[in-house]
Amino acid sequence: MSQLKNFFDANSVAIIGASNTPGKIGYAILRNMLDCGYPGRIYPINPKDKEILGLAAYPSLAALPEKVDLAVISVPARLVLPVARECGEHGVKHLVTITAGFKELGKEGLEAEKELINICRQYGMRNLGPNCAGMMDTHVPINTSFAKGFPLKGDIAFYSQSGAMMIAILDWSRSIGLGFSKVVSLGNKADLSEIDFIEEAADDPYTRVILCYIEDVMDGARFLEVVGKATRKKPVIILKSGTSQAGALAASSHTGALAGSDLAYDTAFKQCGVIRARSMTELFDLAIAFSKCPVPRGDKVAIVTNSGGPGIITTDNVELKGLQMSRFTKETLDELRAGLPPEAGIYNPVDVLGDAKTDRYRFALEKVCADPNTDSVILLMCPTAVTEPVETSRVFIEMRDRYPEKPFFAAYMGGGSLQEGADMLAQAGIPCFTFPEPGINAIKELVNYGKFKNTPLAGDELVFPDVDKRAVKAIFYDVVKDNRLVLLGSEAYDVARAYGIPAAPIVLATSPDEAVEEAEKMGYPVVMKVASPKILHKTDVGGVKVGLKNAAEVRNAFVEIMENVTRLMPQAVVYGIEVQKMMPKGNELIIGMTRDVQFGPMIGCGLGGIYVNLLKDVSFRLARGLTRKEIEAMLAETKAYTLLRGYRGEQPSDIPALVEAIARVARLVLDFPEITEMDINPVFTYPNGLSALDVKITISLS
Repeated sequence: MSQLKNFFDANSVAIIGASNTPGKIGYAILRNMLDCGYPGRIYPINPKDKEILGLAAYPSLAALPEKVDLAVISVPARLVLPVARECGEHGVKHLVTITAGFKELGKEGLEAEKELINICRQYGMRNLGPNCAGMMDTHVPINTSFAKGFPLKGDIAFYSQSGAMMIAILDWSRSIGLGFSKVVSLGNKADLSEIDFIEEAADDPYTRVILCYIEDVMDGARFLEVVGKATRKKPVIILKSGTSQAGALAASSHTGALAGSDLAYDTAFKQCGVIRARSMTELFDLAIAFSKCPVPRGDKVAIVTNSGGPGIITTDNVELKGLQMSRFTKETLDELRAGLPPEAGIYNPVDVLGDAKTDRYRFALEKVCADPNTDSVILLMCPTAVTEPVETSRVFIEMRDRYPEKPFFAAYMGGGSLQEGADMLAQAGIPCFTFPEPGINAIKELVNYGKFKNTPLAGDELVFPDVDKRAVKAIFYDVVKDNRLVLLGSEAYDVARAYGIPAAPIVLATSPDEAVEEAEKMGYPVVMKVASPKILHKTDVGGVKVGLKNAAEVRNAFVEIMENVTRLMPQAVVYGIEVQKMMPKGNELIIGMTRDVQFGPMIGCGLGGIYVNLLKDVSFRLARGLTRKEIEAMLAETKAYTLLRGYRGEQPSDIPALVEAIARVARLVLDFPEITEMDINPVFTYPNGLSALDVKITISLS
C-alpha cells in the first residue's frame, strides 16, 4: 500500500524560498498555491520579508506556529542540505525539492544528492526531486509547481521525468479541454519515482488512467512488482525515451546480440501489463481513449462512413492491428439493405454514400450499434456539400449514450467545415481524430488491455527441489580461481546437468587415450571439440570433428585438432579436447539469457543453429516472475512454434519438455546472478524430450 496520500493532501505547506519578486521561482510557487484554491495553511519562509503576497512570512521553520506536513524547497543548491536537515528536525514528512544543481551536474552534484537522501532517510522524510518542476493535484487542490496556470480537473494522472515536458503538456491540455487528477514532475528521482506514484494512483478514486513519460527505470525488480499490480486495477500507459545500456554490454553472445538496446523495456512492459506509447501524440491519444471509453467486450469493429476510400483504409488498419471486422447478423443486413440506397455498402464498412445527411447516418448507426457482433464503433466523415457535421455529431453522442458499454470513436477528415461537429464530440467525451488510424490503434489497445485484465494471474512459481546449487557453486568457484569468465563446454554441461537441463554428455580429455576411453563409455558416434575459452568459433580453426565412429578416428581427430589449433592460434591456451555424444538430428532451437541492468535476466527462445542471427526468430521474457504459461506464450510468438507443432507431416516436438527446460534455465540464472550470459545453441527437440548440444556460460567476477 502506498504511503503518499498525505503527500498530496497535506494540511499545511511551507514554501522555503518564497519571494515577493515576480519572475522568481519562489514567487511563482506561492502564487500558484494561492491561485489553485489550496484549502490548507500556507507558510512562506524567507528571512528577508515579513509578508509575501499578503501572507505572513517567517524566517525559518522553527518560527512557525505549527509543524507542517509538506515543505517545498526553492533555494540555491548550496542551501538545500541544511534546509532539508532543518525540515527533518522540524518533523516534516514530505519534501518537494525544486532546486537544480545535483547529479545532473556531475560528481559533486551526485554526492550532494546522495547526502540529501541520507538526510531524508535519517528523519523518515520522502522527497520529490531535486531538479523538478513540482506537483499538482486538481482534486485537493494543490499546486507546488512553478508552471504557468493550473490543469483542468480530470481523471488522468500524469508523471513526467522532464519538467519542461510537463509544463508544455499542461499548457497544451487546457487548449483542448483535457483534464488531470494529478500531475507530477519527477526530476532526478533521487527518492520518489514513477513507481511510487503509480502505486499511489492505482488506489486513487479520482484517477482512471495513469500516464508516464520516463527516461529510465531505476529499480527494475520493484517496478515489475508494483506496476504489475497497478495494471490489474487501471491502465498504465508509458512513453519511454532513450535506450537501456544492456544492449551495448551484451554483444558477446547470440542472445545479447538479438536482445538489442530497448527490448528489456518492451519485455518488462509486456509482462506487467503496461501499454507502451511510441510518441507523445500516441501517449495522449491513448490517455483520452482510456479516460473516455469503456474497455470493449471483444475485438469486432464496425465502421460507418460516407466515403468508400476512407472506409477501405480503415478496414485495412483494423486487420493490420489484429482486430476483427464486425460480421453483422442477417437481420441487420436485411434492414440495412432495405433502408439504404441500392449503391450503399452494407457489409462493413457501411458506406452511406457522399450525399448522406444526418437521417441516413442515424439509420445506419442505429442498426450497426444494436448488432450483437459490434463491440466498437468508428464513424468516418468527409466534408461534402450536404454533410451535416453538427447534427450527425448529436446523433453519434445519442448512440454512445444508448450503448455505453461500447467504445465510440470518430474521424472527421476535413478542416474548418467539420470543426464544430468534431468539437462537439470531444466535449461529449468521444475521441475524434482527423484520420482513422489513431482511433483504430486506441481500440486495439483497449481490447488488449481487456484481455490482459481478464487473464487470471498465473502463480506457478518456478521451483525445482531436485537442482544441485552446491555443484554449480563449486564449478563457478573453480572457474574464477582459474581467472576465467567463460566456462569450458564440459563445465557448462555439468551446470546444465545440476539443474536438470537435458544436454548431450560432454567430457574433457587431455590425451588421445583418455579421449578414446571417454568415447567408448558414452558410445559412438561422438563429436570432438577444442576446449579453449579464447577460441569462440572452433570450426574456423579446424577445432571440431564430427561423426567419429571408432577408437582410431577419435585418436586421429585428437591429434589433428591439436595440430590445427597450434598452427592457426599458437597463443591460445588449450585445456584439452572435449568428447561429446553425437545426438540425432532434431528441430534446432536456441535458449539463451542476457542480463539487463534494470530488469535482470532476460530469457529468449526461438529458431537456433547457424541462422539464428540472420533470421532473428526469438521471443523474450524476463526470468523474474516467469511462469510456464508465459513460457508457452513466448514460444507461440515465434515462427519456430510452427515447426514444434509439426510441419508438413513431421511429428510434433515435445513442447512440455521444452517449456520445462526453459523454466529450469530461468531458475538457474535467477539463483546465480553471476551468470551474465548463457547460450544453448542448438537445442535439438524431439517427439519425446530434447537435448542441448552446445552450452555457453559467461560469469562475472563480482
